[in-house]
Amino acid sequence: MSAVAVHLDSQDVSPLYIAITQGGRTVGDRDVMQGTLDMLILKSLSLEPMHGFGISRRIEQISRGVFLVNPGSLLVAFRRLERDGMITAEWRPTENNRRAKYYAITNRGLKRFKAETQDWERRTTAVARLLEAQ
Repeated sequence: MSAVAVHLDSQDVSPLYIAITQGGRTVGDRDVMQGTLDMLILKSLSLEPMHGFGISRRIEQISRGVFLVNPGSLLVAFRRLERDGMITAEWRPTENNRRAKYYAITNRGLKRFKAETQDWERRTTAVARLLEAQ
């Protein structure tokens, strides 16, 4: 059986979509609640400041390859989160001595992340109850 990967795509004005791929080909698209990518970014940054590629890899690794983030979507999300005061950004050298923009979560972003995590847990618990109902 092939692994299933989910590609997150976020735009400022349109809803978040995931493209589900299996064996390298797209097998379907699904709507996802707006803000899911933001929550995954904030979670990554709650662990430590990182550059964009590091955040993308962290999301992919922690999800065991289920979530593959589109780099363009990531940049749009970074701009939105920075504009909303959820993250800050600064240019600095990477481990490979290249220049990259590093992002860090702000107190406001941490507050939002905690609130969204509680809401996410409440909603997923409700969906699980509905799916288990007989």
